[in-house]
Amino acid sequence: MTTFKDLGVHPEICAPLERKGITTPFAIQEMTLSVALQGTDLIGQARTGSGKTLAFGIPVVQRSVSPKDRDYVDLPQGKPQALIVAPTRELAMQVSAEISLISEDRGLRVLTVYGGAGYEPQIDALEKGVDIVVGTPGRLIDLANRKVLDLAHVHALVLDEADEMLDLGFLPDVEKLVTLTPETRQTLLFSATMPGAIVALARSYMRHPMNIRAESSGERETVPATAQFVYQAHDLDKPEMIGRLLQCEDHDKVVVFARTKRQAQRVADDLAERGFPASPLHGDMQQAARERVMQKFRDGKVEVLVATDVAARGIDVTGVSHVVNYTTPDDEKTYVHRIGRTGRAGASGVAVTLVDWADLHKWKMINKALDLPFDEPQETYSSSEHFLHDMGIPKGTKGRIKKATPEKPKDKDAGADGEKRERAPRNRNRQRTRSRGGQVVEKSAAPAAESADSTTPASGEVASDGSAPRRRRRRRSSGGSSAPKADA
Repeated sequence: MTTFKDLGVHPEICAPLERKGITTPFAIQEMTLSVALQGTDLIGQARTGSGKTLAFGIPVVQRSVSPKDRDYVDLPQGKPQALIVAPTRELAMQVSAEISLISEDRGLRVLTVYGGAGYEPQIDALEKGVDIVVGTPGRLIDLANRKVLDLAHVHALVLDEADEMLDLGFLPDVEKLVTLTPETRQTLLFSATMPGAIVALARSYMRHPMNIRAESSGERETVPATAQFVYQAHDLDKPEMIGRLLQCEDHDKVVVFARTKRQAQRVADDLAERGFPASPLHGDMQQAARERVMQKFRDGKVEVLVATDVAARGIDVTGVSHVVNYTTPDDEKTYVHRIGRTGRAGASGVAVTLVDWADLHKWKMINKALDLPFDEPQETYSSSEHFLHDMGIPKGTKGRIKKATPEKPKDKDAGADGEKRERAPRNRNRQRTRSRGGQVVEKSAAPAAESADSTTPASGEVASDGSAPRRRRRRRSSGGSSAPKADA
């Protein structure tokens, strides 16, 4: 069995990999390392989750000058030696973590830059000096425009997930970054698919690149180790279906894909209310909050991640056993990307797609493009026998592990936060300073005035016998006019 050492990988890089229990390369790594380690330009095509990061990371690290060898090489102090461009923040952080791992024993400094984080720490790190920069196109361009990112001495340029950068509209930024690097650099381009624009990019900026595909052209784009299930489901029953799925046998971490930010938030809130540790991941969240959610998901503190497509690009978390398409993906490429979050690096996984009645035509297009056997998804509910059997869900399982909390009736005295407010006690002994007729009352006579107030006429007139006249009431006549009428 071939090992990394057999492929010519430096012992200082093999050592940290061995400490992590990684000794045998995957197909894309075995096929590319012998070429890339020689400094040849390379186009690597492999399905998602096949180990592309080490395929370009090892050559970048091995061909970079370590601090102990810097005295023997004419290289400006602290200037980046390699640049790795990734389409999203999450993927950039994931790549940076793996590059940092294999750089431990060589003492290389790795910096991750992306939008949504403060400029100052990134600028400070660049001024102190770094060896390898991993970042997203937009922030890299910003730092280059500020004259704090100098790419004039880069020996290696890596474009990771190039097709995703094309989809996100980053191709002009990528082309500008390429022009900021030396023409003598080594360029490594990795992509799951090869659209025409990516092929044109390779022809323009690469020198006689070697094309390597880690699978035969007859193989499907989808991950073979992933078992796929497609059900025609009702939108109102989907939360119950997922709740029951989360209690199936041998499940670990679960990623649920939603179409919109609001849907991701709603589904995550619903699952949390049912008692499952779930968190959303979408573009409306602050970057710090997204990083906290991802760390909790990696640590297993969050079992279910409900994500939108853009937020989930580049998620590479071990132990994802199930992926659920809460809604039908827009196209076959998105479908492949979504289900590629499980079944990674040789592990097995399960992908479940819930198709609404209105999305049947969309699913049939995806099914035809990928040559899948699910042209007519079976109508399925949370209680369907075939669903429980397929997912390994014990009979009698309900989609809730804690009782729903009934809403407390709102008290009329409660405030906006639901807390009851105490009424101030009435002052029965208060004294009036004016009568109801508006007359000023002396303080000493206030109590008496108050008791007599109801019988004293407003005008102050007195009857001939000295008693106060009776109050006159105004009543309306049958014609609607107001007529005075004395009390009997």
